[in-house]
Amino acid sequence: MESSARVDAWLWAVRVYKTRSAATTACRAGHVRVNGDRAKAAQPVRPGDELRVRISGFDRILVVRQPISKRVGAVQAAAALDDQTPPPPPRELTAFVPIRDRGAGRPTKRERRDIDRLRGREE
Repeated sequence: MESSARVDAWLWAVRVYKTRSAATTACRAGHVRVNGDRAKAAQPVRPGDELRVRISGFDRILVVRQPISKRVGAVQAAAALDDQTPPPPPRELTAFVPIRDRGAGRPTKRERRDIDRLRGREE
């Protein structure tokens, strides 16, 4: 059994990222923190370390139970981490953000007024 593993290999092995290179890229971009500090890809993680991983705008809080660096089965991967991420807020409490279709061009004057009305910027 290993006493430590690289943070990028561990994130890949427990299926937080699909590829190890994606985990390495996230570390380089500053999306991974180990015990509150920005982590480089080769930083070792040990049991008890807390990782904060930013994925699609939200932080996942993971605690290392077992350092693994090879891809293992889903049951072993789930046993290697303790997910302490709080549940997302209910949909009723989150603000609705209107989404325009990609390539739809600039909003028309009417659409811009509707957007301003939604955002509460009416005059």
